[in-house]
Formats: sequence, C-alpha cells, structure tokens
Amino acid sequence: MAPRTFWKGYLKLSLVTCPVAMMPATSEAGKLRFHTLNGKTGNRVMSQYVDAVTGKPVAEEDEIKGYPQGEDAHVMLEDDEIAAVALDSTRTIDIDMFVEADTIGWVWLDQPHYLMPSDKMGEEAFAVIRDAMAGTGTVGISRLVMYRRERAVMLAPRGKGIVLWTLRYGDEVRDDDAYFDAIEAEKPAARLMTLMRKLIAERTEDWAPEMVDDPVQERLRDIIATRKKGAKRKAKAKPKAPEGDNVIDIMEALRRSLAAEK
Repeated sequence: MAPRTFWKGYLKLSLVTCPVAMMPATSEAGKLRFHTLNGKTGNRVMSQYVDAVTGKPVAEEDEIKGYPQGEDAHVMLEDDEIAAVALDSTRTIDIDMFVEADTIGWVWLDQPHYLMPSDKMGEEAFAVIRDAMAGTGTVGISRLVMYRRERAVMLAPRGKGIVLWTLRYGDEVRDDDAYFDAIEAEKPAARLMTLMRKLIAERTEDWAPEMVDDPVQERLRDIIATRKKGAKRKAKAKPKAPEGDNVIDIMEALRRSLAAEK
C-alpha cells in the first residue's frame, strides 16, 4: 500500500510549472511510543497550561504568543499577525536561485523529503528541471511554508526524483571556527598514517541499512513481550569496568588493532 501524500502543490521554475507531491523521506512510525502514567493508579497523566501567577488553568482561546522584553513583560502578538508575515502561497515551490551542490555543508541540512510528479502530464517538466540540475551540478533554493513555519528549502536531484531538504535557519548554525581553530595544525607522522590506513582498509565494508539498526528498540520490545507474559523486573546489573590496559603509545595501539583485525 502506497503511503498517503504528505503535501501536494506545484514546482515552478520561471514559466515551467508542474504539479508535484511530497512525502517525508524518513519515518518514526516504527518507534515505540510510551504514555506517561501515574505510577500509583496506572492512569494516564494529562498536561495542561496554567497561569504562572494565579495557578488557574488557561482556556485554549485565551492562549496568545508573547515576546519577552524584560522581567514579567511581553509584547503580545495575535496568531493572525504572525501568519500575515508568512509567504502568500504555501502550495508553490518557486525556485529562486541555484547554487553549486557541493557548497552547502551538511550542517545546514535539516529534514529530507521525496518530491515527485503527481500526474503523468507533469512528468516531462519535472524531468527537465531535475536533469538540468544533475547536469550542471547545482541544487535549487526556494522557500516554502512547512510545519507551520516558513522554511528555506534545497532541491537536489536523486535518481528519478528530487530530494527536498528543509534548511536550518542562519541563526541555528554555529561557526565551526570557534571550536576547531584551537586544534594544532601539525600533520601526523607518515608511519602512523600508513598503519591507520591499513586499519581503515581492514574495516571498510559496503554500506547497508542494517548498520544503523536501533538495538535499544529491540531490547525494549523484548522487555515488553516478557512483561506481557507476567515476568517480574530483573535487578539492575552493575556496569562492568572496561577490560584491558591503557595503551598510550599510538604506534603500539595501531599495531595491536591491526593484529586483532587479522
């Protein structure tokens, strides 16, 4: 069964337009979900907004956004005032510009989505935009209202489709120079690099999705299955101290690692 469409609209580049559909490229549907319960009664716990001063519950229609400007003072904004500054259209991906594909660092990429033509009539226009980006090594930049916020997005060709990435805002990405500048620029010794390359070669494998399986989810499922059968909780095991000696010499550590690999 095909997944339900997450978003439908239009992809536009100048006068070239085609109808498209979009789906999130990732899913957390398989993750375990837990409810918060009252440990004494077993009943679910409900959350509710309360007034910080009076302690009384606040009705949903009385909730309003406020920007802090000092202690206990806010500039209040209505929802329609916030919505008024957003894009007029939430259903058109109008490509504003193109940039070299390798100039956008991975740290700017937020959430991936698959973009595809939503009907046969639009496939040719979609293919022209996709293949032109692939042929020129560029990605498209646009803006779109997603998840209730206006986002900058990047469109990158991938196979027969396009991957649309939401991009992080400029004030969300920290400058790496503040963290990496203090690292000494000395190059490692050639003999150390030779051994390290051998170690990497020993551990190099073809990529497979199984490499990023979540073992915690499987263990939790085992615990839940056991509890369903009425088994009691096991006593918490004490963590074991790491075995082996502390090898400080890098050359010796690499030699031992290669020996272990073989």
